[in-house]
Amino acid sequence: MGANDDNVWFTAPSQLMSSFKGSDTYIVDAKGRVSIPSKMRRNIEPSANLTFVVTRGLEKCLYAYPLDEWKSFEASIRSLSSSNEKDRFFARTLMQWSEEVTLDSQFRLLVPKPMMEFADIGKEVFFIGVLDHIEMWKPENFKKYIESKKDSYEKVVEHVMGTRKQ
Repeated sequence: MGANDDNVWFTAPSQLMSSFKGSDTYIVDAKGRVSIPSKMRRNIEPSANLTFVVTRGLEKCLYAYPLDEWKSFEASIRSLSSSNEKDRFFARTLMQWSEEVTLDSQFRLLVPKPMMEFADIGKEVFFIGVLDHIEMWKPENFKKYIESKKDSYEKVVEHVMGTRKQ
């Protein structure tokens, strides 16, 4: 390996997992079904069995985890302490809002109505691929979220990635 090997900040996964990136806006049909964008559905691993767990996200959006990623995430929830009040509250709230949903033949998810209401999603949904899951937003709410951020993207990158201007 090279001289800069100690600067590597990521490691490759040991097995294939679903991974999502990009964004797109789609229409919600009258039954509350939403199509997963084609550029995202290509990245669903076969081990997910075309099944997602949809749950309440943060900042008034929904998270959709493919089943392979959900199982990994759920393992981390199982490791929380049942004797810790905040751990119990988090686990209860997360699991209360979690629904397993299988994609239909047209790659649509039927999102439960209470979840759509929680995220204030109406006729359109804005999808964002965030590595191990997909976020679903009301387009206007995502725009407001981005506009509410005080720091620039560059400042956040500097903080998160640990880079410093010379």
